[in-house]
Amino acid sequence: MNHSSADAVLLELHYLPCIAYFIHLKRFRKIILEVNENYTKQTYRNRSYILTANKVQMLSIPVSKDGEKSKLKEIRIDYTQRWQNNHWRAIKSAYGKSPFFDFFADYFHDILYSNYKFLVDMNLDLLTKCLELLSWHDKQIEITNTYMEATDSQCIDLRGEIDLKSRPPEDTEGGFKAYNQIFGKNFVPNLSVIDLLFCEGANANVILGQSSLPHR
Repeated sequence: MNHSSADAVLLELHYLPCIAYFIHLKRFRKIILEVNENYTKQTYRNRSYILTANKVQMLSIPVSKDGEKSKLKEIRIDYTQRWQNNHWRAIKSAYGKSPFFDFFADYFHDILYSNYKFLVDMNLDLLTKCLELLSWHDKQIEITNTYMEATDSQCIDLRGEIDLKSRPPEDTEGGFKAYNQIFGKNFVPNLSVIDLLFCEGANANVILGQSSLPHR
């Protein structure tokens, strides 16, 4: 398929997606989110990665589901664990001194503490907020009603393109544009987009525009 002629992209809904996710999104006007897939453990759907003073840290949302095969849209967030406090404490510790933390922090704090029942609802609001902060106001988001078996010539299917095996945290394949991070001497690519937003603010859009990934 000629990617330049495609108007839409089909992919999964991730938690505070990595930068590679947004490098793909920037090329398309319409974003179709697959929420009728079978939920898979240990993926970006409920995991995100940030850079702390000591290491790359994983943020994982505990979830509950019914039976072995549950659709992503049916996955509920487990609030018996104090994950919200843990995630926000880690985010604040990692980015509290970053140039744009005070500008953006409240948006993410409010969403994380809104006590969504379903994982997809929180992930969708976080994605929508990230697109807004990037000033990508022309993007149109759609949610699948049933699992999409195939796409037409106007939509490129990138399901499975961004996962922890093929594109893990600290992924160095592709043209990730380096930017100033808070910790460490060496640039760490492909963290959560909040790393880019807190460090670069409005310039995040420019950084993404200067980044690229190999087209499948």
